[in-house]
Amino acid sequence: MAHALNGKQVAILATDGFEQSELQEPKRLLETWGATVTVIAPGDASQIRGWKGKDWGESVAVDQALAAAKPDAYHALVLPGGVINPDKLRIDAQAVDFIKAFGASGKPVAAICHGPWLLVESGLAKGRAVTSWPSLKTDLSNAGAQWRDEEVVVDGNLITSRKPDDIPAFADAVAKALAG
Repeated sequence: MAHALNGKQVAILATDGFEQSELQEPKRLLETWGATVTVIAPGDASQIRGWKGKDWGESVAVDQALAAAKPDAYHALVLPGGVINPDKLRIDAQAVDFIKAFGASGKPVAAICHGPWLLVESGLAKGRAVTSWPSLKTDLSNAGAQWRDEEVVVDGNLITSRKPDDIPAFADAVAKALAG
């Protein structure tokens, strides 16, 4: 798949508390395949800090502040999980509006683990087939989604996965959506 995504721009929206592997590994894979990946975060922080296991992990450079980010500049949006990250973002109106804009555009929106909380908050989960970390099943069902326990679920432009073990399938689904 090397170079299959040349010219494709991918936004990753995250803040402190993102699950380390769910941001870094999809980013690495998509870049390996030729995409340009931009880490976007609220506020003016130059870095955001990951969560790894039971403690804080590594920091990742923020490429662009959310206030300056334009959904039109990107071909896809990736929403990593972690419990803290999506919980913070779902109460940030600017973050929710950014996600809604992607949903309205028909461009791929990909969320993994606890990231689908943002699909609930943005209204994108309603009427869609999705997966997530198992504890979000009720939240997603209450939001009108059809929850499935599968490695990756693709429903139109919406791509969801359950957990870090699913990252290879998750990244592959994002790449296929971008290449298609």
